[in-house]
Amino acid sequence: MTSIDPIIGAMTERILAARARHGNLCIRGGGSKNFYLPTAHADVLDTRVLSGIVSYEPSELVVTALAGTPLVELEALLAQQGQCLPFEPPHYAWSGDAQATVGGMVASVLSGPARANTGGVRDYVLGLKLINGLGQHLTFGGQVMKNVAGYDVSRLMAGALGTLGVITEVSLKVLPIAPAEATLCFSLGQAAALEQLHIWGAQPLPLNASCWVQDQGKDLLFVRLRGAVAAVEAACKRMLEDAQGTQIPNAQAVSDWEMCRNHKLPFFTDPQRDDLALWRLSLPQTAPVLDLPNALLVEWHGALRWLWAPLRERAAIEAVTHSAHGTAAVFVLPRDASNVHEHVWPRLEPQGPTAGAAATVMQRLKASFDPQGIFNPSIR
Repeated sequence: MTSIDPIIGAMTERILAARARHGNLCIRGGGSKNFYLPTAHADVLDTRVLSGIVSYEPSELVVTALAGTPLVELEALLAQQGQCLPFEPPHYAWSGDAQATVGGMVASVLSGPARANTGGVRDYVLGLKLINGLGQHLTFGGQVMKNVAGYDVSRLMAGALGTLGVITEVSLKVLPIAPAEATLCFSLGQAAALEQLHIWGAQPLPLNASCWVQDQGKDLLFVRLRGAVAAVEAACKRMLEDAQGTQIPNAQAVSDWEMCRNHKLPFFTDPQRDDLALWRLSLPQTAPVLDLPNALLVEWHGALRWLWAPLRERAAIEAVTHSAHGTAAVFVLPRDASNVHEHVWPRLEPQGPTAGAAATVMQRLKASFDPQGIFNPSIR
């Protein structure tokens, strides 16, 4: 791979120029998550010029890639060695030319169906490089799993949505693909499904992912198992006896989980009405069924719940979610919401009992990394 120094230099010059004129820059990768962020009146800083694998050591379970590297390319490389990103980052390639990138994966910190059991993006970030608002190209962390010197700033960048700097390179821990996988389906209502998941979760079973949804008028719970062959086979037998379900052929199940990961299931693609927004509810796994009348899809053994509801119901949704010690946020705007104000997108706004202290820390970090607020100014 050729030297990326000229590219880093050009990006740094653009940042310094924006700083000099008190302007703004909107950091953009492949555009797969444009729906997730408010529109910013700023020049676009495209990270796709930084593309390629810097290093890959399969025996060490570590890969380093430039931020603009297409996620599909990284996953294909890992698959050749029987390895993967276990948190299943979504691609969300809904438009023709949109393509998820490694930098966007880290900046958005969004994970797929396996998140509840494998951990999220942040848990696999070993180190990264970024250009801050002062035009400095900084390195944090490293390429080893036991890098504990100083503050873990590299993981802090995961989920910052580009507000602290432009990620240029990321080192990630990867894992081997599980030798066995099986998906089971059970006819259970939401309350019964959550209770059964809690029971199974307390047992030594190779649970990997779950999804409860109403499909064609039926309440269905899907559970995916991953692990050693003997462990998966034993778990299938035990769980099918517990809840009288059926096993789905792997060829079909793999496709279904991929659609769940990338929000291509009918639940996500057909909101029924143009005034409905897609809400993302983050909750404790033990949270009960919420008193919400709208259509729901439940993942992560109850910790992640998707809801279609109008924006005007925001107060009620937040009240119900907060009462269950969770948080609610708009994930996708309604089809008829072209003029919605940016206040519906508090992506980085802390919530909960420690919100005040967390907000203070975030403000200090922002002042340190990007004192003039150059990057992604519409995100707060």
